[in-house]
Amino acid sequence: MKWTGRFDGYNAASLRKDMVSGLTVGIIAIPLGMAFAIASGVKPEYGIYTTVIAGILISLLGGSRFQIGGPTGAFIPILFAIVMQYGYEDLLLAGILAGCMLVLMGLLRLGALIRYIPRPVTIGFTAGIAVIIFAGQIPAFLGLSGVEKHEDFLSNMKEIGLHLGTVNGYSLATAAICLALILLLPRIAPKVPASLVGLVVSSLLAAWLFPGEVATIGSSFGAIPSSLPQLHLPTITWERIVSLLQPALVIALLGGIESLLSAVVADGMTGTRHNSNRELVGQGIANIVAPLFGGIPATGAIARTATNIRSGAVSPMSGVIHGLVVLLVLVVAAPYASHIPLASMAPILMVVAWNMSERHSFMHVLKTRTSDSLVLVLTFMLTVWTNVTLAVEAGLILAVLLFVKRMSDMLTVAKVLPDPNDKHEKVMAHMVYEGHDCPQISMFTIEGPLFFGAAELFAASIMDSVRERPRVLVLRLGKVPFMDTTGEANLTHLVRHVAGHGGRVLLTGVQPQPLEVLKKSGLYAQIGAEHIFAHTGEAIHDALQHLQYNRCLGCRHFAFRECTALSDVGRLPTGNGLGCATQTQANLAVNSQATVASQNSLLRG
Repeated sequence: MKWTGRFDGYNAASLRKDMVSGLTVGIIAIPLGMAFAIASGVKPEYGIYTTVIAGILISLLGGSRFQIGGPTGAFIPILFAIVMQYGYEDLLLAGILAGCMLVLMGLLRLGALIRYIPRPVTIGFTAGIAVIIFAGQIPAFLGLSGVEKHEDFLSNMKEIGLHLGTVNGYSLATAAICLALILLLPRIAPKVPASLVGLVVSSLLAAWLFPGEVATIGSSFGAIPSSLPQLHLPTITWERIVSLLQPALVIALLGGIESLLSAVVADGMTGTRHNSNRELVGQGIANIVAPLFGGIPATGAIARTATNIRSGAVSPMSGVIHGLVVLLVLVVAAPYASHIPLASMAPILMVVAWNMSERHSFMHVLKTRTSDSLVLVLTFMLTVWTNVTLAVEAGLILAVLLFVKRMSDMLTVAKVLPDPNDKHEKVMAHMVYEGHDCPQISMFTIEGPLFFGAAELFAASIMDSVRERPRVLVLRLGKVPFMDTTGEANLTHLVRHVAGHGGRVLLTGVQPQPLEVLKKSGLYAQIGAEHIFAHTGEAIHDALQHLQYNRCLGCRHFAFRECTALSDVGRLPTGNGLGCATQTQANLAVNSQATVASQNSLLRG
């Protein structure tokens, strides 16, 4: 790993700024770490372990100077489902496997590919996750008793409905106090960590006003240890690895997406540029090491990263200090954390869910009423009603299909001829009409990508003209930016079909990428370099040299400037004053016309 640029010019003043920002973010991360762990179905201390270990490693090894890593809300539904289905031990193994996948993705330089996931998909599953998180905190907020947790959203909502009669007024009051402080403090004192103040104040009031009346971390999960756990390697078997590959892949993909999104936000706020592949490697190493100490999967946290930057962070050292602050609090204050009411944790996660919902972006995409709106709604609904894995897969598939449809709709194939009224005699589609269309030269302008989604339209649009057996088929490819093997196959079929009845195909304006495909496939050699031109005028001039001139005699289409002479060249006087010229005479006359054409053909576009 190169450290160039990350600590250049670092000095005592930089360290002071990093200490302030690290302390600020560390204080914010403490309640979030515990809350995310509880919502994920594991003990709160596991969130603290993750914040310490993964937070330090992501800052040191990642590709963003300001990234703050740790447990995040985006992981909650996924981790909870894994814990419910496989158990905590297998969650640790899944985290290690996901870390290995992230490292491999970084080494294979796949960081840029993750950014190609359509934004409607990202917004859709993020909003869906926010709904799941918010709804999942309702039982703790209301102090409901006897609520059983399920993997699916509908079952959890049904549980809440069935147990609404068990509302605990003390829990509701505790949660309301915490929520009020979280919402009001940023307006009164923006620099004060509102979530921590809300957590502490509501906990103290609950312990003073109605002790023993609300469920606490200690009563639900036991006392929080005041130190990091010993190094522990989860039991690894081939069967467990195979069964956890899919959950691990989901963790890796979501972690990669979330971390790179966070890094992009940091770039926008600071004017810096992150290294996406290094970021994946750093995230991967952190997720391999953290589970060895009981930590859950971690990724870049957008809100904490933004807070880190606003607090004056200068280097990755702020992220390291943030992890050390959390460790210090764990050692000193762990016994007191056991008395925190679960009702005090619920508002924190509800606010996190509200902030991560991207409601403004959601409504903006929805209001466009485009295909992106459909992708957004599908991804969102499937995230809520099924799971994130299926939602992302379905969203990506629909986005790809709609993209292919849009790209295929962009392809246009138009038969064209020169417009004599244009200064440079540009070829235009409106010049082709009944009675004005050269029987021997068919010329088409193709615009748009020539790929599998549009190749059939390309072939079908030209084939009708080819059935008339023109001597020359001119294809203007100057506005074809991309060609795949399917497009090349359709073009090959067309070339062979024309050659089969003695005709030839001329190409003009071929762009670099399609030209490379033609060369690799062998079609370039089959067509012949002498039949591929830079300009349309050159192709028309060449086409006029290879006509069946006897077919031009008497033709009144006058598709090209030269047609007037070619049509009348045979009407030469003979012994009786009538009759037609010989083919030799026609050829001589045409050669004279070809000389004139060569002087002007380059004017045609």
